[in-house]
Amino acid sequence: MEQQSKRIVALDLIKGMSVIGMIIIHTLLINANVQSRSETAIGGFIVFLGRGTSIFLICMGITFMTSSHQSLKSSIKRGGLLLLAAFFMNFMKFIIPVIFGFASEDFIQKFGWHGPIEQQYLYLVLLGDILQLAGISLLFVGFIRKYVKNKFGILAIGLLIALVSKEISGINMDYPVLNYISDLFFSNDFPANVYFPVFPWMSFIIIGMFFGKWFQETNYDSKKLFKNMLYVGLLFIAVGAPLVFLYGDYNYGGFYHMGPGGVIYFAGWTLIFLWAIFNISLKMKENAFMRILKYCSRNLTSMYMIQWILISWGKGIFGYRQHGIGFVFLLIVLYMILTFSVQISLDLLRKKKPLIMFRRISTDEAVLK
Repeated sequence: MEQQSKRIVALDLIKGMSVIGMIIIHTLLINANVQSRSETAIGGFIVFLGRGTSIFLICMGITFMTSSHQSLKSSIKRGGLLLLAAFFMNFMKFIIPVIFGFASEDFIQKFGWHGPIEQQYLYLVLLGDILQLAGISLLFVGFIRKYVKNKFGILAIGLLIALVSKEISGINMDYPVLNYISDLFFSNDFPANVYFPVFPWMSFIIIGMFFGKWFQETNYDSKKLFKNMLYVGLLFIAVGAPLVFLYGDYNYGGFYHMGPGGVIYFAGWTLIFLWAIFNISLKMKENAFMRILKYCSRNLTSMYMIQWILISWGKGIFGYRQHGIGFVFLLIVLYMILTFSVQISLDLLRKKKPLIMFRRISTDEAVLK
């Protein structure tokens, strides 16, 4: 049987949609008032979309296993670069507005801080988001990819991390630097320095790796892959739902600090969602919107950083959580335009071809990207 393409169009579309989605979600979270976020159907739906982090992480795990860069060294290097990018993004988000005098007072007052202003902004620079999670995870999952050859062994590691997460969450070293590192791995406070601790969130990446390995074993047959996702997703929901709804305090306990049941339950729905998007993508013809999504997918990390920096800077201009849903929609359009404009400008500076999003690309060219 001839080997099929390693590239899965559905994953490109999903990652591209996540770029569009995160601009919408982050704009709402930063600019919308309480009524707009919680008392309108549109605001509630957008907040619900913000619970889709597991989709991105499982996709990350799949592509990690099928990447052309398979060495342990490349995984560690990529992880280190993502960590540097994460702290650079926080510096740009929070310190640049202070240096140039357009920081949002409303945002600082929200925390009710007391003490030296330097300490407050150090807290913000160290704020742990999804880039820190991805960077730290890459430092570890490279070893799994290199040394664990059985796909069920990979899955067992992912589920084990979910299983022990509640038991080891909240570990505190009582020393500032060590305590921050322990927060990155085990934080259970909200709000805290860290929104996405490695335990349990790395579980989703490893579950994605399990399917990436399965994809390899099917000779890169994407139809078999997504059918397997459907079956495993249904199994995960059957196992996770009773745990979440009957023993929710331990197995869920909040979106950012889930227990084992929450991880399994969210992973189940994520896998079914991926199966549905794959089947929809089979019926779609190449068009301009799909090419834009693929462009976003190729530039996911940089566009994630760009939109967060722009939205954070905007707090000093538009205020923090002050606006109704109509004005927020105008800001969403503004930040969409600005994010794409900055990304395209960076492409031009690096002599890439951003206008590739507006034309067809051949199958061979797509696989190389």
